[in-house]
Amino acid sequence: MNDEFAKKAEAPSDHESPMAWSGRFASGPVDGLMSFSRSVAVDGRLWSVDIEGSRAHVGALEKAGVVSPDEASSLRDALTQVAEEFTTSQFDFLDADEDIHMAIERRLTEIVGDLGRKIHAGRSRNDQVALDLRLYLLREARELAVAVLGLGETLVDRAAETGSSLLPGYTHLQRAQPVLVAHHLLAHVWPLIRDVGRLRDATSRAEISPLGAGALAGTSIPIDPEFAAAELGMSGQFDNSMDAVADRDFVAEYLFAMALIQVHLSRLAEEIVIWATDEFNFVSLSDEWSTGSSMMPQKKNPDVAELVRGRTGRVVGNLVNLLVVLKGLPLAYNRDLQEDKEPVFDSISVVKESAIALTGLMATLEFNFAPMEQAAAAGYSAATDLAEELVMAGVPFREAHRLVGELVFKLEQEQRGLEAVTRDELSELHPALSSIDENRLRPSSVAAARVTPGGTAPAAVENQMSKAQGAIADMYRWAQGPPASDAQ
Repeated sequence: MNDEFAKKAEAPSDHESPMAWSGRFASGPVDGLMSFSRSVAVDGRLWSVDIEGSRAHVGALEKAGVVSPDEASSLRDALTQVAEEFTTSQFDFLDADEDIHMAIERRLTEIVGDLGRKIHAGRSRNDQVALDLRLYLLREARELAVAVLGLGETLVDRAAETGSSLLPGYTHLQRAQPVLVAHHLLAHVWPLIRDVGRLRDATSRAEISPLGAGALAGTSIPIDPEFAAAELGMSGQFDNSMDAVADRDFVAEYLFAMALIQVHLSRLAEEIVIWATDEFNFVSLSDEWSTGSSMMPQKKNPDVAELVRGRTGRVVGNLVNLLVVLKGLPLAYNRDLQEDKEPVFDSISVVKESAIALTGLMATLEFNFAPMEQAAAAGYSAATDLAEELVMAGVPFREAHRLVGELVFKLEQEQRGLEAVTRDELSELHPALSSIDENRLRPSSVAAARVTPGGTAPAAVENQMSKAQGAIADMYRWAQGPPASDAQ
C-alpha cells in the first residue's frame, strides 16, 4: 500500500457503516478499541491479492450454486471497479473498515447492493487473510529474488574483471593465504544463490490454498477448495481446516530466508567498510554511492554499507518477533496473528532495498590492486605451502607443521619474511627442500597451487565462475516466471 493509501486508512472518512459482526452486540465498542484493533493501515497493501482471492471465491460460490452466473459476473465487475479505485488512489476508507478485507467487502456492497453481502458466504477472514498473505509472499519472493540475483550477477561481473589479481584471504581477520580477488568475490555469490534457493523452497510450501477452511472447521456450503486453488494457480488445497487458518509456517520460513539474506548482505557490507579504510585501502568508493561528513571536509564514508549492516538487526528481529507471537498460540485462529504482517512487510522492504543499494555500491567501486598484492605478499602466507612441500616428500604433516613453525618463529625474531629465506636455510630445514623451485613461495604460485575444485587456482576459479553464472541463470528462470496466481 502506498503512502497515500496509508494516510487515508489512518484518517478515514466520517461516514459510518456498521461492523461486520455488530449483530451479536447490544452496543458498539468503547472509544479507542477500534483504533487499537484496526489493521487497515498495515494490511491495506494486500488489496490486490485480496481482490484476487475474492475473484476465486466468487467462482467457487458460483460453482456451488450460491450465486448465479449473472450475479457472479456482477461481483467480478464490481471487484474490477474496486481494483481501479485502488490503482488510481480513489478508494476511500471508513471508520468501520477494520481491515482491508472488510473495506473491500463494504465497498463491493456499496456498488452492487445486497449482492455484495453474499460474497462472504462460506468464507471467514481467517482463511481469507491466510490466503492473502500466501499470495502476497508468492509474488514478493520472486521480486526479492531478482534483487538478490542482481547483486550476485554484479559480483560475478566484477570478479571476471579482476583477472589473476591477488589479495590476502583472512581467518580471524589475520592474513592467512593469498587468494584471487575473483575467488573472494565469488565466495559472496554462492550464499546469495543458496538464499534464492531458500526462497524458492519456501514458495513450494506456500502454494497451498486455505480458501474453504472457513473460520476453522470448513463450511456446510458445498464449496470446492480444489476449484478455488486451481483458479488461483496454486498447487493444491489444505488438508486440515484448523491447520489452514492457524498455519504461519510459511511466513516464518520466508522471514528466516530474508534474515539470512540480510546477514549475508551485512557480511559483504562489513568487508567493504574495512576495505575502504586507509589502513586497508583495497577499494575506493564512487562519489555516487558515498556520503561525506558535516564537519570533516576530507571524509568519504561508506554509509550504504553501514546502513545495510545496521538494518540487519531489524530483519533478524522480525523473525524473532513472529516466532514469539506463534510460540504459545492454541489452535486455531487467534487475533495475535494480526501481528504477522508488519514483520513481513518491513523485512521485504529492508532486504530488497539493501540488495539494490549494495548492487550499486559494488558495481561502481574501484579495486586498488597494488595494496591488495602487497598485502598478499607480506607476512608468512606461504608457510602452509612450504609444509605441504614437505608432506609431498613423505614428511608427516604434524612434523612438517612443526618444522615450518620453528622457521617462522626464527624469521620473526630476525624480522625477515619467507621470501628472504635462502636455499641453504631451506636445505637445513629439511633435505627435501634443497631442490624447491625458487618461485614456489611467491603469492601467485601459492594461489596457483590450489588446484582442488572450488580452490583459488585460476583454472578452478574460472570453472567456479561458469558454474555460478549457470546457477544464477537457473534461479532467474524461476524468479522471473509467473507467480502461482498467474501460472495458468
